[in-house]
Amino acid sequence: MNKYSLVIPCFNEENNLLLLIERAREVFSGRRDIELILVDNGSTDKSFEIMTHAALINEYLVIERVEKNQGYGFGILSGLKKATGDFIGWTHADMQTDLADVLAAIELIESAGVKKLFSKGRRIKRPLADNIFTIGMSIFETILLKTRLWDINAQPTFFDKDFFLDHFDHAPKDFSLDLFAYYFALKTNRPIFRHPVIFGERAHGESHWNVDLASKLKFIKRTLSYSFNLKRQLSK
Repeated sequence: MNKYSLVIPCFNEENNLLLLIERAREVFSGRRDIELILVDNGSTDKSFEIMTHAALINEYLVIERVEKNQGYGFGILSGLKKATGDFIGWTHADMQTDLADVLAAIELIESAGVKKLFSKGRRIKRPLADNIFTIGMSIFETILLKTRLWDINAQPTFFDKDFFLDHFDHAPKDFSLDLFAYYFALKTNRPIFRHPVIFGERAHGESHWNVDLASKLKFIKRTLSYSFNLKRQLSK
């Protein structure tokens, strides 16, 4: 039986954590093949206290703490280093993606019957403005990197652990991690599996990047910077 490790980075998510942990209990009840790694990604609220208490009564929970926030990707990478699963990956803590979608990814992996693959959600029923943003970024990255890339930041993401061990030494530590993983999965000829996920509203709080136009522009600037650096590296 395969084992699956799911990393969820949490930065000041105290209002969402109890909902997240309860949903995990509902979805993963009775399963011994799923390890949930909660990463306190430098939170300044009670996130670490909440997840530590939850781990005492939920044996499938693993806790990792990052003392100082060094980026979304850094938190995920910290969790992936602790993963013991045959297939490992991540999703968000904000409840916009239902943890039941993790089971959909696992079903795809099991039905594929291969040891090396890359699985990623495909967001549906999103606001028009978000769709336009996604389409624009997908077209830009596809043209720049000469590789068909679509809905790059969709979750959950899963892949074989060998992919992580072999290719993540120089992975970016910010939101570009999604692009990095997706691109190199394609370049290493891993079969790509996509499944539809409904991307809803945050349960509590605000996004740490998608707050307003200024935050989106900042996200775009960082992503473009990484994309052009990646392009230069590939051209050498």
